[in-house]
Amino acid sequence: MNQFQSTLSEDLSVTPFTPAEIDALRRDTPGCSHVVHLNYAGAGLMPTPVIQALHDHLDVEARIGGYEAAALREREVRSFYTQAARLLNTKPGNIAFTSSATDSYSRALSSIPFRRDDVILTTQDDFVSNQIQFLSCRKRFGVQVVHVENAPEGGVSLEDLDVKLRVLRPRLLAITHVPTNAGLVQPVYAIGKIAAQYPETYYLLDACQSAGQMKLDVHRLHCDFLSVTTRKFLRGPRGTGFLYISDKALHAGLEPLFLDMRGATWKEKNLYVPQPDATRFEDWEFAYALVLGSSRAIEYCLAIGEDRIERRVKMLANDLRQGLQSLPGVWVLDHGPDVCGLVTFTVTGGEPVSLVQQLRNQHINIVPSYRDFAVLDFDEKGVSWALRASPHYLTTEHELHLFLSCFEKLIQ
Repeated sequence: MNQFQSTLSEDLSVTPFTPAEIDALRRDTPGCSHVVHLNYAGAGLMPTPVIQALHDHLDVEARIGGYEAAALREREVRSFYTQAARLLNTKPGNIAFTSSATDSYSRALSSIPFRRDDVILTTQDDFVSNQIQFLSCRKRFGVQVVHVENAPEGGVSLEDLDVKLRVLRPRLLAITHVPTNAGLVQPVYAIGKIAAQYPETYYLLDACQSAGQMKLDVHRLHCDFLSVTTRKFLRGPRGTGFLYISDKALHAGLEPLFLDMRGATWKEKNLYVPQPDATRFEDWEFAYALVLGSSRAIEYCLAIGEDRIERRVKMLANDLRQGLQSLPGVWVLDHGPDVCGLVTFTVTGGEPVSLVQQLRNQHINIVPSYRDFAVLDFDEKGVSWALRASPHYLTTEHELHLFLSCFEKLIQ
């Protein structure tokens, strides 16, 4: 337990962040002294307990060896599964550690027993890597990739989703909770209720951009798989992620296409037996320092309180959108009944690489997105690029004002 966590207000689920808490969070984050970081949707600034966990384990590995260090820290390593399970309201045996959200996602996708003409039902706004993997499955297995229509107000049409699930009976429903290219939040709890009526369809939910930004409950989401990274809003180290696998999927015998000696036991010459729990989706080789850092990052998030985090992130993002909309030539691209901490915008006559670099020269971090990141979404919006700014709960109003002031000067 770090100093900040031990001094938080008693009822974290309802109290707002006080100035003293924001100051404590920022003192606990070395990066805040160097940059205005508006790229938490890319990679978050790690807090001191996460950094220390990485350093401590690498020091142990250096002193006694990698295998021996892992054995020494076995209890702490197991704690990762406990923390991840708490984050998603599930059991440790339903959690597999991976190297990223995409790694999690591809392991889940590879476990689906596709046959020719099976349907993958997805959205117009699913993450680019997921869309590429669907097309790869179409090329390799002969499956069909079908997209749910969007509602007029933005986001998936629940009516069209229900119709397509009923008529097409897809093998897989694949939804990205928060697309990387926009601030849209898909109505995943409503989607989950609909999906639960079609148990023959497996449901894969990409929570890459939502974990650490908003609360996730896999029982209410009714998903069979949920993929997460820890480097973004959870503020963990890069090269880390995890996958939730439901009891339904485990009991059905789903397993990734490629297992190794951790995921299965070689029993006879022509026989292997997969592990009974989510371990079957893991590899034997782990970066144990990253596992321990991820555990601390999740613990840190839970101690602060996800409801509080979501409220503050939405407040900051809404303030940022309003500030950008007031600038001449700036077009905010986010739309939908629910939007979050990813703020996307474009500038008439602007050049994304130059704008990002000029801001970086002033120690302000944002990132560009391009059409090939989100072909369907960008074509519908009629843009070829966008900039993305993503604040988090420890971002200050002063930092937003500083960014807006600098950006306004750049586009004049």
